[in-house]
Amino acid sequence: MEKELNFLDKIVSFAKHRGFVFLSSEIYGGFSSCYDYGPLGVELKNNIKKLWWEEMTRNHSNIVGLDSAILMSPKVWEASGHLSAGFADTLVECKRCHHRFRSDLLEGRFCPDCNGELTEPRKFNLMMRTFVGPLQDESSLTYLRAETCQGIYVNFKNVVQSMRMKIPFGIAQIGKAFRNEITPKDFIFRTREFEQMEMQWFCNPSPKLKKQKEAIEGYSPDDWFEYWVKERMNWYYKIGFQKEHIRAREVPADELAHYARRAVDIEYCFPFGWKEIEGVHNRGNWDLSNHSKHSGQDLSYRDEEGKKFIPYIIETSAGVDRILFALLCEGFTEVKGGRDRSVDSPKEVEVVLKINKKLAPVTVAVLPLVKNKVRITKKAKEIFSFLKRYFNCQYDETGSIGRRYRRQDEIGTPFCITVDFESLKNDDVTIRDRDTMRQKRVKNSRLLRVLLKEMEN
Repeated sequence: MEKELNFLDKIVSFAKHRGFVFLSSEIYGGFSSCYDYGPLGVELKNNIKKLWWEEMTRNHSNIVGLDSAILMSPKVWEASGHLSAGFADTLVECKRCHHRFRSDLLEGRFCPDCNGELTEPRKFNLMMRTFVGPLQDESSLTYLRAETCQGIYVNFKNVVQSMRMKIPFGIAQIGKAFRNEITPKDFIFRTREFEQMEMQWFCNPSPKLKKQKEAIEGYSPDDWFEYWVKERMNWYYKIGFQKEHIRAREVPADELAHYARRAVDIEYCFPFGWKEIEGVHNRGNWDLSNHSKHSGQDLSYRDEEGKKFIPYIIETSAGVDRILFALLCEGFTEVKGGRDRSVDSPKEVEVVLKINKKLAPVTVAVLPLVKNKVRITKKAKEIFSFLKRYFNCQYDETGSIGRRYRRQDEIGTPFCITVDFESLKNDDVTIRDRDTMRQKRVKNSRLLRVLLKEMEN
């Protein structure tokens, strides 16, 4: 465990040092449980969201997108059950130091910080309150959304009518959510502000059986649940997670949320243990039924034969921040003694971020061999200006070529392009691969084609 926690410290230090994640409001001492994503962090985060969006809306048929508002009518949260005791943590407070803790995370009756006596447990709602308008009273009270899916449910009818959607179909959304967590912890794993990637799959609760196995119209909600668990696990394998580091855990009946008929947590093995990064839930017809009841609007669906029913929902809900954290843990690799002794004197330990090419915050680094030869730097800058129209690129001319290679390895850059003296004579460059360190010369006229092909391999 000591070794694992030491690894966590390395990840947190690396994330700040290399511009992935910064503590929010750091110059004012920081703001608890809130983080800013630096230049490399925002690129990695955007790439995660891009690959997820493409997977959902391009690689699966019958899924459309949505971007609903963060602020909604408080009635939405009444209907969803978020204002009830069900959406709350049990809180205790130390009578001596007044620190607060979730009671389910404590083993004894004394404060873990000062050994003081704790108060009796009480419920603490996790919704973040705010006010709309000039007056701050109950009439102007609303909430920052605690999850993005409710915006999908209240737009179900709009999407069906405007896009002529036929069941089964899905609605995908990426957006911020907020929870007033009592004990946020473990870096960016549990925070008060976070980003979700959610897809709600609407299906027939009692489909007619089809003779052909491939006829998806005949899939039951249980079939779709199994389908989406498998699809989501395959996506994690595809973007670079090792199978032994990720698992699907069936949630026991006594741990299910009030809306869930069944749930599977997709968990990653973090330094602090197996923790959820995505959940797949069979929500039944609970959500649409409740919104129909509270709004007075008919949210049932009528099929081609005229039969009306409230669709069942299979939800896939992933945390962007948690996936980013897991990717840093998965890719962070220390190489003792260095990797390339022929280039430069190696450090005692080199770091390589082995990350999927399509996720890497920088795809191509352009490096002139030397910076004091105008013809070389000019050619390198021309190549950089051309390639940055197609990839996120960096230009770096500071330090020895070996040190520059290692800087790019550390942030996960898949390809380094070196412009040298031969480049001036032969109109070509050297491409270096991050993982194999192999180098090959490529004519400038073929450079873009070669890189695009490499990105698909």
